[in-house]
Amino acid sequence: MAGANDESWPGTTEPIEAAAPFLQPNQLEGFRIGVTSDRRSGDLIDAFERRGARIVHAPTLRIAHSQQDGPLLDDTRSMITARPDILLATTGYGVRRWFEVAEVDGIGSDLTEALSDTTILVRGPKARGGIRAAGLNDSGMSDSETTASLVDKVLAEYPPGLTIGIQVHGATDEVQLDRLRAVHERVLVVAPYRWIAIDNSDERVYKLVEAICARQLDCVTFTSAPAVDALFTAAEGMDVYPELIAALQTEVCAAAVGPVTSAPLVAAGITPIQPTRFRMGALIRLVCEHLEQNMIERVETQNGLVQLRGSIVQIGNERVQLPPTALAILRALVRARGAVVSRDDLTLMLAGDSDDHAMEVSLSRLRQTLGVPGLVATVVKRGYRLNV
Repeated sequence: MAGANDESWPGTTEPIEAAAPFLQPNQLEGFRIGVTSDRRSGDLIDAFERRGARIVHAPTLRIAHSQQDGPLLDDTRSMITARPDILLATTGYGVRRWFEVAEVDGIGSDLTEALSDTTILVRGPKARGGIRAAGLNDSGMSDSETTASLVDKVLAEYPPGLTIGIQVHGATDEVQLDRLRAVHERVLVVAPYRWIAIDNSDERVYKLVEAICARQLDCVTFTSAPAVDALFTAAEGMDVYPELIAALQTEVCAAAVGPVTSAPLVAAGITPIQPTRFRMGALIRLVCEHLEQNMIERVETQNGLVQLRGSIVQIGNERVQLPPTALAILRALVRARGAVVSRDDLTLMLAGDSDDHAMEVSLSRLRQTLGVPGLVATVVKRGYRLNV
């Protein structure tokens, strides 16, 4: 509920191009983005890839439907019989799936009729759209598009002792249900779908964790709070939780669709970026703007302007893709802005059990890849520097 899928993300139908006409080809060239969502991840990935980004897709959770919808139908029949005084609708996708399942079973019209005199409150615009698509109307929306604020509205504006129906989503938040149960006579719950963790046979999540810890991603997008928690759990299982948090606090940007999704990140000491509108197009726009405005590192040298765009170095008008070791070395030199970086410090920049020899080999390959003589200068017995 409040801590599950965020800001009515499932079921959103906002066209990407209509929502984000600002996007330009190749504006994300060189940047590497991790995508943790499952449902509609293809739209998100496509929007980033068509702008030149490289994507690591690792859904940490997926939406699961029951093999049979018996429990959902049983709960629906209970709702029809009870004819609740108030119905809380939390997601557009959940509302639509609920009514679709009821319709297939032949009780869709009974559900609509039973709710015709019910006061319906919605968590956000998508839930409102689902209710209206079912031929019903709502009587109000939560203040901040969260389940907690929706429950706040019920407790503040309606008398106790009512029969409350609630469509929950993803991972049910018992705290919010208990708040309702403490005040109202009866609380009926329907759960059209749920979140489940990816099992151990799917190695993508572990590869995502490794890429974040190695600073091989520039940004990771999150669209639900449980997805954040699942990523943290995977990192804990790999014994790299501190490394993951450190990376997301510093060099790897965390992008969340809204405040509910952001909550576990903030609790871990991470400051995510999030759009003011909790929608897919707004998230894409924010990621593009943030990467372009804040994640390109620049330094003027005797050989021209050097820019690091994710995994690509641009010198003048030429762009070159760098492998991870060469990128780590060049990033350290760029950040030093002409100051000498010692051999030991450069060695520490490399992943794994690298030594001086491995660093020298990587440095030599970096120079060959750049193809700009003199750009990386050797300072005898001290280290290396950019020729600024």
